[in-house]
Amino acid sequence: MAISSGGGDSDEVLSEINITPMVDVMLVLLVVFIITAPLMTNAIKVNLPDTDVTVQIEEPKKPVVVSVDEQGRIYLDEDEYSLDVIESELASRKALDPEIRLNLNADETVPYGTVAKLMVLIEKAGIQRLSFITEKQT
Repeated sequence: MAISSGGGDSDEVLSEINITPMVDVMLVLLVVFIITAPLMTNAIKVNLPDTDVTVQIEEPKKPVVVSVDEQGRIYLDEDEYSLDVIESELASRKALDPEIRLNLNADETVPYGTVAKLMVLIEKAGIQRLSFITEKQT
């Protein structure tokens, strides 16, 4: 953007923009916001009543992750188990935590029969909460 200096015959163009006033205004606004921001949070003073201590709500427990990789190997969290012993391991974990939750991750190349057998073993172990983990298709 070129600004003419107002002379009639002059071909001289003033091409510099003075940004100092704009910087000054921005710094003043910044200082104003820094000073007023803490004052906005303390709007109303309230004396809260005293009460008895209540029971704290527990964080939900992290679910156990059951994974089946492309070779058909089965993992509980990060420990590998065979299909033969997975039911007893799941039953012992169910005995420790009756509200156990499972997340099932199975590779898409794993035959359905392996996943179906695993689901039957999960049901035989008495686990009611099972989620399937998938990825969003793009």
